[in-house]
Amino acid sequence: MSSSRNTNNKTSLLKWLPWVLLLLVLAAFIWLFTSMKSTSEAKWEPPRTSAADQQASEPVADTPAPISSYHNAVARASQSVVNIYTTQTVAEHPYMDDPVLRRFFEYHGGQSAEQGNTNLGSGVIVSEDGYIVTNAHVVEKADEITVAFNDGRKSRARVVGTDPDSDLAVIKVDMTGLTPLGFREDPIRVGDLALAIGNPFGVGQTVTQGIISATGRTGLGVNKFEDFIQTDAAINPGNSGGALVDARGELVGINTVIFSQSGGSLGIGFAIPTSIVEQVMNALIKDGKVSRGWLGIEIQSQLRDPTQLETSTGVEVLNVIDKSPAAKSGLRVGDIILTIDGIEMTDANTLIQYVARKSPDTQLDAQILRNGNNKQVTISLEVRPEQEPVALPASVQAESFAQPDLQSEQQNVPMMSEAERDRMREELLKLFENDGAPQ
Repeated sequence: MSSSRNTNNKTSLLKWLPWVLLLLVLAAFIWLFTSMKSTSEAKWEPPRTSAADQQASEPVADTPAPISSYHNAVARASQSVVNIYTTQTVAEHPYMDDPVLRRFFEYHGGQSAEQGNTNLGSGVIVSEDGYIVTNAHVVEKADEITVAFNDGRKSRARVVGTDPDSDLAVIKVDMTGLTPLGFREDPIRVGDLALAIGNPFGVGQTVTQGIISATGRTGLGVNKFEDFIQTDAAINPGNSGGALVDARGELVGINTVIFSQSGGSLGIGFAIPTSIVEQVMNALIKDGKVSRGWLGIEIQSQLRDPTQLETSTGVEVLNVIDKSPAAKSGLRVGDIILTIDGIEMTDANTLIQYVARKSPDTQLDAQILRNGNNKQVTISLEVRPEQEPVALPASVQAESFAQPDLQSEQQNVPMMSEAERDRMREELLKLFENDGAPQ
């Protein structure tokens, strides 16, 4: 009996097994078809950043808690930023040497004494014993320099040295116990917070906020040696020589120029990085001047075709000055400088900046391309000769703030001939004798 029942169960299982297998095959086929259809009908979506990548790119605060104020950084830095007032003596009117004409001009409101033309700017304290860094154009031609400190004190300052090629200057006050502003050690990055501190338009110490928009900006035609930090922190006339600091209140640059067609801030300002400030500052304090390396060549960047995937780099030598270091090393017109000390010279500005940061008597190992062949050339730098100052482009303005130029107005006064001057003098004498003053 038991054996018969087992036989029936096996028969039933064998009877239904093909149908079960058929259902499984149909289910698999339906699933595969549905999956292929859904894949073909799926909409394209842009790539998304993963949660891990988003967390890695989140800005890191100075403190664990979210930043709601930069008061501590500003308080730390602002005590090291000063306001600078410079006075340039303007010569008196050329006719003031005549007593009669002097009386006439004084009666009509003229001033016989020499007048002063006042400029405004900013500066940064860099030592406890009174050294201050500012822009060269702030103290240019100044007869008297007054420094106003954050705590209300004031002091006269003298010029230690200026470097027009980088637009930097060092002045000194006879004071001790000052608070110097610390220089940032870590390299700055695009996107880092930037705070500009200065004295715009003479309204008093002001702080504006932005970010580092770019680094290594060159080719502006402002200075001979350019390696600017670009920022969108508002910089206006009077900010020249002021501090550009980070979120910790550490100095990252000296504000110097803005790109503007109206004279106001358009969100494109430039600062001199601390790497250049430190080099120039130390040289001015030690020697009163900056000595830079000099090659003695005229160069241009290799022309690049934007339609070609492979473009050549390097700097072409257009001219070699006689008896210059380049001439002594054997460089020739037409040579293409590819690298110096193993660093690729991508364009003319890169080469100029690299050489300018080297001291005289430094030896450079250059790889050049001459007539299709690579060659190694050793060049011993010499002292760079003095050159004429660079004129600012119309769209790039230094952030000094000046009162009306009285000297230029006086220079436009038409000069009288001797005969006209004598005739006017006689007429004035008659008026003075009759009425005591001209009517």
